[in-house]
Amino acid sequence: MKIKKIAVLTSGGDSPGMNTALRAVVRTCSYNNIQCAGVYRGFQGLINDEIKTLNTRSVRGIINRGGTMLYSARSEEFKSKDGRKKAYENVKKHNIDAIVVIGGDGSFTGSLIFEKEFKIPIIGIPGTIDNDLFGTSHTLGYDTALNTVMEAIDKIRDTAISHDRLFFVEVMGRDAGHIALNSGIAIGAQEILIPELKIGIDELVISLKKSKKAGKSSSIVVVAEGDDTGKNVFELSKRVEEKFPDYEIKVSVLGHMQRGGSPTCFDRVLGTRMGVTAVETLINGQSSKMIGFKEGKIVLTPLTAAIKGNSKINPELIRVAEIMNV
Repeated sequence: MKIKKIAVLTSGGDSPGMNTALRAVVRTCSYNNIQCAGVYRGFQGLINDEIKTLNTRSVRGIINRGGTMLYSARSEEFKSKDGRKKAYENVKKHNIDAIVVIGGDGSFTGSLIFEKEFKIPIIGIPGTIDNDLFGTSHTLGYDTALNTVMEAIDKIRDTAISHDRLFFVEVMGRDAGHIALNSGIAIGAQEILIPELKIGIDELVISLKKSKKAGKSSSIVVVAEGDDTGKNVFELSKRVEEKFPDYEIKVSVLGHMQRGGSPTCFDRVLGTRMGVTAVETLINGQSSKMIGFKEGKIVLTPLTAAIKGNSKINPELIRVAEIMNV
């Protein structure tokens, strides 16, 4: 089937670089004389018929903007067969031949169901700061989030040193510790707590005692939000405070600031390459694939594998972190 019109949408949590990928999809469609439609507010917009034609002027000036100009939303209605049927009716109404979905594992799961039910070719671009998808070393927005976290913790370190404080800094990473591990190494954290490694409160206390004995008057502990050393980072800090009553302990939760901001050069180039490849993959008759990045090259991974596979923490980084904690 010759592709004449491609729709693009952003779904789930926003990430820096989504606009860059969107821009690349629209412009690659134009380059290949293919119409492009933008779906506002993700799959919910597909259900509500929030679909508009996009051209090269529509995406002017967005390459450096964080967030997504198409907006994003999580759709409970799309999880139902009736909701997906409404979405398909709008796909037919607008003569859409294929869809590019920029999002994470939840978005890709819904995409696969939709493709299977209605035979609509779909390509996924991994837009999530958590870097938790199999088949790519970098998801779109991950590099920007890392730099945002690093800059924020560098500022926290200034006040930690000035006041002899111990800071627990919580970063995003519900199921994967990529942000915590890499940013922790980058800022010289005393300890890094991630879901993949069960350090435990006792080992953390031993590490902090060693640090105190070595003469360190301030420390930074980076905690991934999915780490279960404590029920949450505040409960964890209280338990540590019981062991170190003379320490002034503070907690900083970086929260959604990690998702915002202008994308880095790396994410802009990555988003552009992924957007171009997404359109070209559909033109070449392929679907059900995620556009990934490995060893400097753009690669294709089946969406099923991207969702079901686990992104692995680099054991070399864990070893490096241990060496640095002296």
